[in-house]
Amino acid sequence: MNSALRSLWDEPRPPDPPSRVWRDWALLGVLGAALVLEGLFRPDMPWRVLSVVVVAALLPTLLWRRSRPFPMFLASFGITAVVTLLTGGAAPSAYAMAGLLLLPYSLARWGSGRELVLGVGLVLPETALSVALGQKSVADAVGGLVVLFATVTLAAAVRYRARARLRELDQVKLLEREGLARDLHDTVAHHVSAMAIRAQAGLAMMPSQPEAAAEALQLIEAEAARALDEMRAMVRVLRRDEPADLAPNPRIADLGKLASRARPFVDVTVSGDLDDLPPSIGSAIYRLAQESVTNARRHARHVTRIEVRVTADDTSVRLRVSDDGEPGLVRPAASPGYGLAGMIERAGLLGGTCEAGPNPGRGWSVTAVLPRGGVAA
Repeated sequence: MNSALRSLWDEPRPPDPPSRVWRDWALLGVLGAALVLEGLFRPDMPWRVLSVVVVAALLPTLLWRRSRPFPMFLASFGITAVVTLLTGGAAPSAYAMAGLLLLPYSLARWGSGRELVLGVGLVLPETALSVALGQKSVADAVGGLVVLFATVTLAAAVRYRARARLRELDQVKLLEREGLARDLHDTVAHHVSAMAIRAQAGLAMMPSQPEAAAEALQLIEAEAARALDEMRAMVRVLRRDEPADLAPNPRIADLGKLASRARPFVDVTVSGDLDDLPPSIGSAIYRLAQESVTNARRHARHVTRIEVRVTADDTSVRLRVSDDGEPGLVRPAASPGYGLAGMIERAGLLGGTCEAGPNPGRGWSVTAVLPRGGVAA
């Protein structure tokens, strides 16, 4: 129990809370308008003028409920408690007060663990004191606490789900980095191996060469062997003791394997000068196309055709995968899904971009643009 409380107390605030958006201002406007209408047309409201003034003063706290959840909750709770005390138990009773339930929700969703503990710790004694002084009945107090804890529980569930999704996205990005590291390793290892072979050939010809050349060749061989050892060690760590994948890296020339006459029909077209592309770029184009075709087959409804287009110019390579699926369908990639997150990660590591979205007419498209020369990961 102590460890659970300590873990809750040490829980940090979630990173990057959303900033104010137009919906916050719209919510504030709707609640404000409802409050004005209540003040004008609800004569049975206790302490009508005071209730309208107090609730109107509290509504702006909703604008900072994500960035400063604890101060906003504390201000709302403190002002309401003081007004209840001054009026002998008549708390502000405007219906617009229901919107202030977003404050305890935001405290549990965006606040730290200690802020949540302190917030709940303030509510419980205040509720007990109100019951003891006769300002609230037991039924009203229990009902209020039930609503409060239901709101906090909902926020905690949303917070947990968001954190789980972030972990899953981080895992997808890590796996994509591992895949790119393998591709880069195979590419670099090929060139370094060539250096080692040339150095050995130079050593074999050493009798006919000056001593300086022989010494330089020895240095080249030593550096090449050391680089190979370091690359193998890095990949072993990245693979986390998984068996090595000895299959050759796919290239743009392998895109023809994605073509299919079966439904949905997959049409692959490659144009432009692609002869001197770095292996990492060619492999990335193939992986992105493969993932896009798989997503179209898996998620598109009533799709009959998938087009894969690869074009190259002097500076970049462009991939576009589109289908003719049923319009209006929200794909999992639009969330964005984990597959799209991995594709964006791979393209970004190579200095490019990857985007996905619905076509103007029907269907879905994935577009990736990678620099022709590639960049260091």
